[in-house]
Amino acid sequence: MSPIRSASIAALASAVLATTLTGCQFGEEQQDTNPIVIAADLELSGAAAPVGKVYQRALELKVEQLNASGALGGRKIELKVKDNRSDAAESLRNINDFSTDSHVTAIIMGGCNECAVGSVRTINEKRIPAIALAPSAAITDPVAQRRYMFKLAPNAADSAGALTTELRRRSIHKVAVLHGADSYGQEGLAALSREFDKAKIRLLGAEAVRTTDTDVSTQVDALVGKKPDGLIVWAPPEQATLAAAGARQAGFSGSLFFDASAAGDLFLGPAAGSTEKATLIFTQTMVIDDVIATTPAKAARRQWFQDYTARFGGYNGSSSFAADAVQLIADAELRSGGPAGQVNRDGLRDVLETSQLDGLSGPIRMTPDNHSGLMPQALTTLVARGGRWRLAG
Repeated sequence: MSPIRSASIAALASAVLATTLTGCQFGEEQQDTNPIVIAADLELSGAAAPVGKVYQRALELKVEQLNASGALGGRKIELKVKDNRSDAAESLRNINDFSTDSHVTAIIMGGCNECAVGSVRTINEKRIPAIALAPSAAITDPVAQRRYMFKLAPNAADSAGALTTELRRRSIHKVAVLHGADSYGQEGLAALSREFDKAKIRLLGAEAVRTTDTDVSTQVDALVGKKPDGLIVWAPPEQATLAAAGARQAGFSGSLFFDASAAGDLFLGPAAGSTEKATLIFTQTMVIDDVIATTPAKAARRQWFQDYTARFGGYNGSSSFAADAVQLIADAELRSGGPAGQVNRDGLRDVLETSQLDGLSGPIRMTPDNHSGLMPQALTTLVARGGRWRLAG
């Protein structure tokens, strides 16, 4: 048996039963034993493979935990995973395959913004609920045209607001921005510009990097040459690490700031030297071992952190989003009703749209007007210290 502590299983079972099975009384009728089939379209090869593999590990661990907990009654979750090769066209083929499989209840999509945005039309036409782990607002906005599409990742406006608050607190008035060239990177630059205008912070320059770039030195050198007091990196973890090293090599002595998309492994490894004292806006679960577990939600986050670390030898901050997506779909499936043995995608979509969960990532609230569920309160300020991320302060 996998090394999941029985106490952890019992706690998980009681928590899920308490929050998701209210009013459901197994045993009054014949128990439904049909599997809950969740499909996953992930970046397991190509440019985005590092985070795609994190999502796969997290999905498998969370499914294993829920299946072992007994919280699903007589049912089990089955996970079907396809590799989209970090390519939007391949992702769309996967979505088409999943949507025509009558056994699939819902889809979880990985961190590729273009993949999720490119699948919106198909997902709505096929009327299959999907939760994307990518952050672009275009995935869920406008909601009226994306009724079956949901998102579980930090929002650009929330990250920009938190970063600007930290800049003001530290009296940093001149900044430069390195951002992704994709939709989320453009959103980030726009959100930061709005916040900077309100806070009277001067944006000295901005440079874009493509998701496939493995050398960002030209852009970093150009930004450092403008002599900012703060350099904001709004890019995936691998590029954020390259940017930090490049900035230090270029003689940058100011403060480094990372948006939530730069979050990766808890321990910084070879990047520790160049990222020391850098600031990251991310969820508290990344550093939950620094936090006293004063609530059931915090205790659950700490347990997840420990279970993931024990299984995989380290912790990655993005894992909690994948685990929460599984929880949301499992909860919605149990609440949506419908005849036993029949997939009720419309019912599941309706429940997802009003879901509330104190998740592993933080507070999650979906509404008919907002399909991007991670609340701003989920984000906090972390600092790189001694080769790992720590809670700031």
